[in-house]
Amino acid sequence: MQKTLKSYFFWTHQRGSFHYDVMVTLILLFIFITPMPFFHRFFDYGDKAQTNMNLVGPVTVAGDGDYGLVLTLPIDTVRVDMAADVRTVRKAIHRAIQPVTGDAVSVVKWETAAYDGGKPTQWRVWVHR
Repeated sequence: MQKTLKSYFFWTHQRGSFHYDVMVTLILLFIFITPMPFFHRFFDYGDKAQTNMNLVGPVTVAGDGDYGLVLTLPIDTVRVDMAADVRTVRKAIHRAIQPVTGDAVSVVKWETAAYDGGKPTQWRVWVHR
């Protein structure tokens, strides 16, 4: 019995043999029958839905003709000082559009638009996948 268990552990059986088929069957059963929460207990895949969607108003998404998107979102959605450096603004915009676009985009450029009384009311953001 100990010899058989050792040969299973070190995978020493020839393909097509009874013991090889038993090992493959056990592996396949483990993969297809094990419930997903078992894997999520040990591995964090980062695929959880975002719970705090900070969208203040409607977000308009349009294609830019290539592989990118142009998003128009309310100015209050992006919480950043207008005088902040480029990296800080890019990070804040990415955080604000993440509920709509996910993580798989990079912010290429942005501008403020739709002025009301001299103050901007919207962000126009270009992103690429």
